[in-house]
Amino acid sequence: MTLRCTAVTPTQTPFGHDWRTDRVGAALRGENPAVLRRLAGGFAVMGDVQFLPGYSVLITDTPGADRLTDLPRRRRLAFLDSMELLGEAVQTVCARRDPQFRRVNLEIQGNHDAFLHAHVWPRYEWEGRDHVWRPVALHPIERWRAPQPETVLGPQHDDLRAALTAELARLSARSL
Repeated sequence: MTLRCTAVTPTQTPFGHDWRTDRVGAALRGENPAVLRRLAGGFAVMGDVQFLPGYSVLITDTPGADRLTDLPRRRRLAFLDSMELLGEAVQTVCARRDPQFRRVNLEIQGNHDAFLHAHVWPRYEWEGRDHVWRPVALHPIERWRAPQPETVLGPQHDDLRAALTAELARLSARSL
């Protein structure tokens, strides 16, 4: 099930709860509007904030999995393979859209959200010399906590969403 993206803010689902309180369950139920595509190892989703356009996250499709080691080895490898596939899709799309694209950073942290997920951060030359060489986590916290309206995931990102979804479909078909 594909949902059209509206602004990704706390919203009630038809079942009366905010999908962001259980992102994995919401994705499994088809209620997570940030989902791009289900992959072999989880769900590719767009990040809630897009101050680095193309920021995406791979979230587990195994409820209760908090760490990579919570999965059996076969599922761990599927998760890592899906992380790489999402990273390639973000790299391809972002390089095509912005000549100042540099690279993709892949991170599994889990320090804030207690479910297995991997961040896929596109990096750009325009971040400036104070940020481009440092981890994304060292960008000002306001970019997450009080983002500019244009960077909150919403309809203004529909073309980016479509490009990422199409690239994921292309790469997924290639890997079959």
